[in-house]
Amino acid sequence: MLPSKKFSVLNEGFVCGHCENEVSPTSITTPRNHCPFCLWSKHVDINPGDRANPCCGLLRPVGVLTEPRRTYVIVHECQRCHKQTRSKAILKGNQPDDFNLIVKLSQQPV
Repeated sequence: MLPSKKFSVLNEGFVCGHCENEVSPTSITTPRNHCPFCLWSKHVDINPGDRANPCCGLLRPVGVLTEPRRTYVIVHECQRCHKQTRSKAILKGNQPDDFNLIVKLSQQPV
């Protein structure tokens, strides 16, 4: 038996729980899971795209990592359960992430 995938690709629009901006699905292959305007997210997944996490706390962006193949990775911390998660920055397509915020976050220690 083949192992099941631990992630689902969901590319949906949403209203940001932090800044309340309307966020569109991406126009590229990488699905969006954070707001491009304020970089906040919501703690809704256990595995990417499964929407199975009952926490549902807001994820505050706390830093940025740079990885050779993934460019910028935003580090989020849940305001409810304090778990840290990572999310690939989206710099192309419609509604790209605010690069000035990414630069500002990259100057903070993670």
